[in-house]
Amino acid sequence: MGPATKLAFGVFLISCSSGAILGRSETQQCVQYNFHPNVELRGNRTVKQCVGEKDKRVHCYATWKNISGTVQLLQQGCWLDDRSCYGSTECVDRRDVKDVFFCCCEGNMCNDKFFYNPDTVKPTKIPTVSQKPSLFPTLLYSLVPIMGIAAIALFSFWMYRHHKLAYPPALVPTQDPGPMPPSPILGQKPLQLLEIKARGRFGCVWKAQLLSDYVAVKIFPIQDKESWQNEYEIYNLPGMRHENLLHFIGAEKRGSNLDIELWLITAYHERGSLTDYLKANVVSWNELCHIAQTMARGLAYLHADVPGLRDGHKPAIAHRDIKSKNVLLKSNLTACIADFGLALKFEAGKSAGDTHGQVGTRRYMAPEALEGAINFQRDAFLRIDMYAVGLVLWELAARCTAADGPVDEYTLPFEEEVGQHPALEDMQDVVVHKKLRPTLRECWQKHPGLAMLCETIEECWDHEAEARLSAGCVEERVVQMQRHTNVTAPEEIVTVVTMVTNVDYPPKESSL
Repeated sequence: MGPATKLAFGVFLISCSSGAILGRSETQQCVQYNFHPNVELRGNRTVKQCVGEKDKRVHCYATWKNISGTVQLLQQGCWLDDRSCYGSTECVDRRDVKDVFFCCCEGNMCNDKFFYNPDTVKPTKIPTVSQKPSLFPTLLYSLVPIMGIAAIALFSFWMYRHHKLAYPPALVPTQDPGPMPPSPILGQKPLQLLEIKARGRFGCVWKAQLLSDYVAVKIFPIQDKESWQNEYEIYNLPGMRHENLLHFIGAEKRGSNLDIELWLITAYHERGSLTDYLKANVVSWNELCHIAQTMARGLAYLHADVPGLRDGHKPAIAHRDIKSKNVLLKSNLTACIADFGLALKFEAGKSAGDTHGQVGTRRYMAPEALEGAINFQRDAFLRIDMYAVGLVLWELAARCTAADGPVDEYTLPFEEEVGQHPALEDMQDVVVHKKLRPTLRECWQKHPGLAMLCETIEECWDHEAEARLSAGCVEERVVQMQRHTNVTAPEEIVTVVTMVTNVDYPPKESSL
């Protein structure tokens, strides 16, 4: 590839043109792509909405390899404030390199096309008179490779020390399920990736083996660093060890520059999410009560402000993405809440951080979140969680065998109204304007417990946020439902009710 030759490597799969330079913080969209050796895990080129910090510029970037004249695109996406990108409306690598190429630019979709056009021009070699080789050049040529290897080794050691101080030690992700290097954070225990169990908004979740135990490894791409960082910080807050919250083991980082992957290691539960379980199974009345009670207990604890713990003061936390996919089931069907990538903590005298209202899964968004009409106070976010709890309880009821009548195939909330992939406008029309909710079947009213559950569901998804039940009240309701039906739960799922009474927002009084 000649130094003066300009090579265009743009791939035209997305019909978006590069915008002219827009100035500070005006880059809003970039082409996003992630290469992966496994074709099934390789992402398609999509459009990424870029979010930067206040008073910081946002850029687009691309990185690629040139393998024997064939361009292999590695990554494209959003790039945070970098002076080397200022004023560049085209994505051009001008470095004198021939291995991995990188470029960044300003302007919407400016990384759709990328080039290599080095500034440096090699000087013309001046012919010299042939003479006998001297000893000095021979020694020089012999020492240069050795010095180069030593420099690389020193730089690698420096990078290792730098990342070790900045982040926890890292596991090495691999597609080969062979032995992996020991991880200091896991006590020198080798961890082996086995199979992908789930894919979500922020990456994929692997089942992995840690000696004789299984763990879950959630892998985030570097573009979702904020979500990984937020989940890591939430898990490390005081008091986050609770039976009904997913058990956290460690967070790790591996790689440098554009090859970074971010890991969260947690307990592994073979039954998977409540969504997966309900797709394949129906539930009895006792099983429904146990799942609902333990889910409500976990959320009540998450919402609670708990002072005086051994490890400090646990702040109130809003989950902001409650759904059946984020409720995991242990072997005895005890529920535990997972995925805190969008969670917000509320500490006295401190900002809650990012308080953008329209986050989460559209299908489970409360009316005020769909409208973008939130007052950004703690209580408002906790009530949004409770709206989603109502939908999860409806999913449980729809797969319960207690009622006289057939049990329908599993469907997501609002799937009949908006399908499987609703747009924001679809949910606004159904939930906000038409004020529709999933159907509560008539046969449920004939079962005393399910009839009480229907009342609880309606009070959770009430259109008026202030009228919704608290999580602690839902837990109490479920206990009363089970007692009211005069059914004794099997010994393995009898639980002790732990009431949470220090949630400050006023719960609606129980009618029991």
